Amino acid sequence: MTVADIHGKDLISTQEWDVEEISLALDLARSIKQWRYAGNVPELFKNKTFFMLFYNTSTRTRASFEAAATMLGGHAQFIDFATTRGAEGEAVKDIAKMYERFGHALGIRILESAVDYVYGRGNATIREYAQHAKIPVINMADDMYHPTQAMADIFTIMEKFGGNIAGKKYVIMWAYSDKIRSWGSVQDEMLIATRYGMDVVLAYPPGFDIDEKLVEQARENARDSGGGLEITHDLKAAMQGAHVVFPRSWASHECVLTGLNRFGKERELELHNRYRDWRLTRELADLMDRRGIITHVLPVFRGQEADDDVMDSSRSVIYDQAENLLYVRAAILALLAGDVD
Repeated sequence: MTVADIHGKDLISTQEWDVEEISLALDLARSIKQWRYAGNVPELFKNKTFFMLFYNTSTRTRASFEAAATMLGGHAQFIDFATTRGAEGEAVKDIAKMYERFGHALGIRILESAVDYVYGRGNATIREYAQHAKIPVINMADDMYHPTQAMADIFTIMEKFGGNIAGKKYVIMWAYSDKIRSWGSVQDEMLIATRYGMDVVLAYPPGFDIDEKLVEQARENARDSGGGLEITHDLKAAMQGAHVVFPRSWASHECVLTGLNRFGKERELELHNRYRDWRLTRELADLMDRRGIITHVLPVFRGQEADDDVMDSSRSVIYDQAENLLYVRAAILALLAGDVD
């Protein structure tokens, strides 16, 4: 695997990259992190422009990509989709061809309210941009996947466990929230972790199953890597000996497949409220492996998904994890559209 093999490639889900390609990006991210702390980051994206088209809001995705492009000598331009002619009906094809001629890579963030909560519509839109743009298209979060987040999270887990994460138990835990969130982050986490040989446990209440096709892909990943995938409704059993725990709320299976606006927001929240006790507490965290860590893609809804004394404990790596978005996203920009030897 060489840099030339990955240059110009789209990143729509981690599942569509070879493990060697993902590892190449993570290796470069480690180097960029070392260079930044040494105060000597090479300009691997010099005079390049990354267009970031946001259909939805963002805290970390926008900031980290902008900082990454600047750090590498380039520029990331934020575009609120609502301020474009696309909001008035301009064709995706025409927008994609325009950005192709203006810049060097295009990022799209589109999910939840932006696609009327219809599952798969956001991912389909990103693929439509990729179909028409000759420059690399990067998924900055949709309703099915969040690849750059998943790569930064596996980078963080490797960093905390000395690189060897095969056989580590990774609990992706449904956690109560009064917010209705899509499946993208949890699904890409499941997919990438099973590719690196982790023993992934999906722990959630009845009715909160995720995409069956992607679950089957994760099972295949686990068979190929020597990892595992388990699904359980027993939260305490799942937490026993866990090396990594990620507490995150997501929408119910029926809601996602029906569409929130047809299923009904009140009905969905009523279902969530049945499981208010699904919250990461100190008692549950004490069941983890003694070296176990707690992650979160953020925002974490404190007092709902997890208690403050857990998210602020020595187990929590959420700020290290957020920082690592900078290095992984910088590596992705450099490899896909920059100048890397």
